[in-house]
Amino acid sequence: MATSVLYMSMSLDGFITGPGDGPGQGLGTGGERLHAWLAEGGEDPASYRPSGPSAEVFDELMATGSVVVGRRTFDYAGRWGGDHHGVPIFVPTRGEPPDPPSELVHYVTDGVESAMAQAKAAAGEADVLVHGADLARSCLSAGVLDELEIHLIPVLLGDGRPLFAGLGADHVELELTRVIDAPGVTHLRYRVAS
Repeated sequence: MATSVLYMSMSLDGFITGPGDGPGQGLGTGGERLHAWLAEGGEDPASYRPSGPSAEVFDELMATGSVVVGRRTFDYAGRWGGDHHGVPIFVPTRGEPPDPPSELVHYVTDGVESAMAQAKAAAGEADVLVHGADLARSCLSAGVLDELEIHLIPVLLGDGRPLFAGLGADHVELELTRVIDAPGVTHLRYRVAS
């Protein structure tokens, strides 16, 4: 069965964007620094695959069989032109969804649990890539996020969109399952404890 995995670059002070993120500037001011690890040691222009130790993490991300992405993240990223490595994309949304930009995009109006169930069914034995701060918190609260792959960047942004703000009083236990130290980033893999 598919495993849902949040893949997220984050500053040491917990931000996934710089301040002022929005349409046309999805990473906010200075937020590009959070994705510099993708170019570490040079990059393959055809795939943006980093070299060195980060390549393993990138290959895992690109082997996912579907994507669940938050509506804000999806819209701010220009809806990825309707494609994210050729797999089905599920976007939980409230209200009337817009027309999908491609046949790969599926807006889901009956909750994050339904979006995740559909994504896992579409992924088969592959993992589900989860992306978006609000979505990550919703998935944690609903109990449908299995693992987190945090790309921890050694920078203090001081402001921006925090990944884990507003989780509430209940705490979430995580089990560290892997650490990959690479130039400019430490990849931390956690399993959400049941």
